[in-house]
Amino acid sequence: MPTRAYLVQLFYVLSLTIFVFASGTTPLASIATQYSLTTSTTLPFPTATLTSNDTDDFVVADWSLSKGHISNGEADLQFIDDPFPNNQVPVSDGSSSSSSNASVLRVTYPAGSFNNKTGGAQFYTLWNSSTPFQSMLISYELAFDSGFDWVKGGKLPGIRGGPSVTGCSGGKEPNGTDCFSTRLMWRTNGAGEVYAYIPTSDNICKDKEVICNDDFGVSVQRGAFGFVAGQWSRVSLLVQLNNPPSSSNGFIALYFNDVLAISQNGVQFRTSDSVTAGGFFLLVSTFTLHSKTKNTPDNYLRTFFGGDDSSWATPNDTHTYFRNIAMWGSSSPSTMSSSAHARAAEWSWVAFVTVLAFFCGLELV
Repeated sequence: MPTRAYLVQLFYVLSLTIFVFASGTTPLASIATQYSLTTSTTLPFPTATLTSNDTDDFVVADWSLSKGHISNGEADLQFIDDPFPNNQVPVSDGSSSSSSNASVLRVTYPAGSFNNKTGGAQFYTLWNSSTPFQSMLISYELAFDSGFDWVKGGKLPGIRGGPSVTGCSGGKEPNGTDCFSTRLMWRTNGAGEVYAYIPTSDNICKDKEVICNDDFGVSVQRGAFGFVAGQWSRVSLLVQLNNPPSSSNGFIALYFNDVLAISQNGVQFRTSDSVTAGGFFLLVSTFTLHSKTKNTPDNYLRTFFGGDDSSWATPNDTHTYFRNIAMWGSSSPSTMSSSAHARAAEWSWVAFVTVLAFFCGLELV
């Protein structure tokens, strides 16, 4: 006969399984509607492959770079044919995940590179918006080379904001009035996380699924999803800023292949309303999309191996690929209560199971 403790554990596992299946996939348009993100834009891609030099010219001409040029690493960028035409985004809603263009953006990481100074590229692009954003959603599809060596980890694009365009990365900690950034990161074996430069209030640092670091960024729910080499994946990152700035009611959500993987509330992105969301930050080693509106969130596309020393370095020349880059914004901030991480839906199921177990005559042990 199974023990009561075993039965309770079984009920819990079954409840979480039901929760996962009940969650299902959420199309991008539905996410934008759910959070009232009414302003949107996309980055244009060429309809044919380009040389590295022509890629530089296209990005400068059509991606509204803040400095009018790629800051560094232009030789590591090239628009090429889709390397994985038969391995599209594995979503179950029946939608097509293929690129609407004939090309994808390839980023090269030379052997031995481990930061934005030794591999990848960097630039800011401007989103033509007249309204400072308090909430932002970015989405893009990415792929890693087949046999990609994950080493210890690396950075991927995300969102940044605030009046400072140089802080909130590379160990430059925010003070609450200058900037914030939320990027994605891969770790050993492709484990995924949201990697954020935000003020580290006790509220969030006490969360068991958050790793705070006094010298670098904050790891949010490391291992909540996983990247796969040789396969297209879609990531959609939502940031809702805390309001008022003195509160910790900001919100981060990450959808992986249209399934909610991370839901983190209790976040304080800022202590001043001078910090708003701006745009798409691509650092490959460093690539940033920056909004024209001062202090608005930037789309922050930033990707490189590292890490601040050679133990993070890729042993081989390798690549990532990007396509279908889109952004949504809203002037409405978070309206959530100030609380630490809570998977509300998941814990509702747990509460339901507890009540069910009680009425079934099981004694929790």
